Amino acid sequence: MDIILTGSVAYDYLMTFPGFFRDHLLPDKLEKISLSLLVNSMVRLRGGIAPNIAYTMALLGQRPKVMATVGVDFLEYRQFLDRVGVDTSLMVVIPGEFTASCFINTDLDNAQLVSFYPGAMAKANTLSFYAINEKPDLVVISPNSPEAMNQYPKECRALGIPYLYDPSQQIPRMTSAELLQALEGAYALMVNDYEFEMIKNKTGLNDIDFRKMLNLMIVTRGAEGASIFTPDEVVHTPIVPPNKVVDPTGVGDAFRGGFLTGYSLGLNWDFCGKMGALAATYCLETKGTQEHFYTPVDYVTRYREYFDDGGVLDMLINKNDQENKHSKQGN
Repeated sequence: MDIILTGSVAYDYLMTFPGFFRDHLLPDKLEKISLSLLVNSMVRLRGGIAPNIAYTMALLGQRPKVMATVGVDFLEYRQFLDRVGVDTSLMVVIPGEFTASCFINTDLDNAQLVSFYPGAMAKANTLSFYAINEKPDLVVISPNSPEAMNQYPKECRALGIPYLYDPSQQIPRMTSAELLQALEGAYALMVNDYEFEMIKNKTGLNDIDFRKMLNLMIVTRGAEGASIFTPDEVVHTPIVPPNKVVDPTGVGDAFRGGFLTGYSLGLNWDFCGKMGALAATYCLETKGTQEHFYTPVDYVTRYREYFDDGGVLDMLINKNDQENKHSKQGN
């Protein structure tokens, strides 16, 4: 299945705060907040929602395409994505701009404060699906420049391309009309439970409205797993218990990568949800959004520790073995 992922491409600056943010917020002074936090560590890692999703899909033997604008500092990042199996041919460098940057501060309770500088991402609307030769099977519209997030749903509808709408961090910046415009005609919506409530508050839609409007809706619920809604059924997905909790950054993106891999393989929603759950746990156990690693064999073995796949996921292992064989023959 040909899937194009749109959304931010960024360098993540991950910081850890050795305390709790809530201890430093004064309820009666929030209108004049002036807070400086001394962190005890910082690293710069590859990030951005579109390549985060793509990375998980690539680990599972898929070859997703990322369509995004990036900066003049992107070469090393592109080389990395190419090596792991992501198609970067639709990623365009904007002269004179730097790749977007995300600054994430996490406290001892895994609460996060995030600042985002768009950089080259601000030019994402210069890319168009009208310029793509072959129509993809699915487009994922993730947080991006506001102009691009309004443009891409319109283009997909006009071209008859199914799209999964994933507005997440951009919901606060979007108007009710913009959200409704993107939702109308979408194949699917994927958000976490807090984001879902924000969309409902902004649009006035209720749960029944969403199920009538969409073919598919996925709501992730943190430690409570995820709920997958179709017009006819609801599937609840449990989490896969982590061996350790290191960093929650990018866990939702990893879930999307696992879910979309199941979708690409034509598996049912129960499989898709469980594949997303395991992919999310791998990310949770590592600092950074693209620092974890596993082979399809590792993944399937761990999957079977928690879920019964009836041998269906052998296709992941067989596909990987065939690709390795062809690669050796080519060398």
